[in-house]
Amino acid sequence: MKIGELSRRSGVSQRRLRYYEQQGLLTSERAPSGYRYYREEALTVVAQIRNLLAAGLNTEMIRTVLPCARGELPVLEPCPDLVATLRTQLAAIDDRLTCLQQTRTALATYLVATDR
Repeated sequence: MKIGELSRRSGVSQRRLRYYEQQGLLTSERAPSGYRYYREEALTVVAQIRNLLAAGLNTEMIRTVLPCARGELPVLEPCPDLVATLRTQLAAIDDRLTCLQQTRTALATYLVATDR
């Protein structure tokens, strides 16, 4: 299918699909005319990318995790570096949550001080 059809069927813009391809997350074949052609499986890959992005992974991490993905959700099967990648991301999220909690506490303290 051409990029326009993939865009329509997946709900992802053509620009974003080209970006996924630049990042090495999605592959296409090129016709002599230069048009991109995607296999039917590209729909599943795009859904996997969107779901992994929604889980907080960046495209570099997704490139590592994607070979382990099965299905649209996706289900992740054990493969090299998967656990380390997911633990790294979870630790980064925990660090951000700690920082946000500290920031919230500081702001709440200022707010209480202004209520007097």
